[in-house]
Amino acid sequence: MAGDQKPPSTGGSDDVPSGAGQGWTALSYLIGGMLVWGFIGWVVDQWLDSGGIATGIGVVLGMAGGIVLVVRRLGTPT
Repeated sequence: MAGDQKPPSTGGSDDVPSGAGQGWTALSYLIGGMLVWGFIGWVVDQWLDSGGIATGIGVVLGMAGGIVLVVRRLGTPT
């Protein structure tokens, strides 16, 4: 019946994807963190002419930040 149907998800911040969606979410956090912080490190390298050190540090920080986001967002099962 029409009254028994579950309303569609509104996409709020407390919605946790299930199954393959969790995998894609985790992958996007990890790659996004590496790209964003790697780019910031590259900009710092260009500014300070440090020879790629800041880019490497930025990529490592991006990976660590992505892992933290994955654990916070997807680490606790509901």
